[in-house]
Amino acid sequence: MHNNKLLNMFEKQSVIYLAGGCFWGVEAFISRLKGVNNTEVGYANGRDLAPTYEKVCTGKTGHAETVKATYNPKIISLNEILENFFKIIDPYILNRQGADIGTQYRTGIYWQDPDDAKVVMDFLREKQMESSKRIVVETHEIHNFYAAETYHQKYLEKNPQGYCHVDLNLIDDKEFSHLTREEYEITQLSMTETPFSGKYDDFFEDGIYVDVVNGEVLFSSDDKFDSGCGWPAFSKPISEDAITKNRDFSHGTTRIEVRSAKANSHLGHVFNDGPGGSKRYCINSAALKFIPKDEVEEYLKKSNNSCD
Repeated sequence: MHNNKLLNMFEKQSVIYLAGGCFWGVEAFISRLKGVNNTEVGYANGRDLAPTYEKVCTGKTGHAETVKATYNPKIISLNEILENFFKIIDPYILNRQGADIGTQYRTGIYWQDPDDAKVVMDFLREKQMESSKRIVVETHEIHNFYAAETYHQKYLEKNPQGYCHVDLNLIDDKEFSHLTREEYEITQLSMTETPFSGKYDDFFEDGIYVDVVNGEVLFSSDDKFDSGCGWPAFSKPISEDAITKNRDFSHGTTRIEVRSAKANSHLGHVFNDGPGGSKRYCINSAALKFIPKDEVEEYLKKSNNSCD
C-alpha cells in the first residue's frame, strides 16, 4: 500500500443537509448526483426530541423534512450540489413546495462544517442578484437531525410509482444509459443485490473483474474465494489505487464502503473476517463485469488499463 494511502485510509467525506419539500423526491434526486455517496431522510431543526412522521405532519414540532447528503468533495463540490438543488425547489415560496404546504415543507440548507457557511451564503448571494424576488431559503448550521422511519428511506426506489413533486428527469444520466436498472441502482444509488442472486457469487473462472460503469480494472480471480456470504468475495483489489474506502453509517451500523476510484461506483463493503483474519471484500456482482483470462491482454490494450 502506498504511503499516501496509509496516511489517508478513507476518502474525506463531506455532509450537507437539504430541505426542499417532501423528502422522498429530494432524496431520489440528490442521491443520483455523481459523487453523492449516501443519502438519508429525516427531520431537522425541530423542538421534539423523538419526532415521528405523524408528529412532524402536524406542523407543531418545528422540524423540516430534510435529506442528509454525504458526498466526496473530490468528485462533486458543494456549489455543484447547491446548483442542482436549486433545479428542484422554488426558493421564493415560504413553507410550501409543490402541493405540500406547511412549515415541515420549508426549504433550507444546513451545514455541519463551519467552512461551508461561506460557500452557502456566497451561492445564495449570487442567486439573489439574479432575481428581483426574495429568496426565502432557510440557512444556518444544523441544530439537530433525526433519521426518519425505515419505510421513508429510499422510498421512491422501493415505490417507483409513489408521489414525487420533483422532476427526476432533470438529472442527465446519459453516461449510465448502458447499465441495467439493477446495475444503476447498485453502482449509483448504493443499493445491494439479494444474497446468492448475483452471477459471480458461485463463479470461479480465471480472469479479471472490471467496473461495469467504466471498465476500470478492480479485482482478479486469483484473489477470489468462496466466503459463503452470498456475494463475490475477494481478499484484495488488484491495486489499492483502484478503490476508495469510505465510512458508511447507513442502516444503524458502521461499515467500510468500497467504491471504484475513477467512476466512484458503489461496489460493496470490506470486512476483516476473511480466512485467517484477512480482508473480505464483499462486492455486488452487478457492479462488476468479468473478462476471461484469454481476453485480458486484448482488453487491456483497448482500454489502456493496467493490472500493475
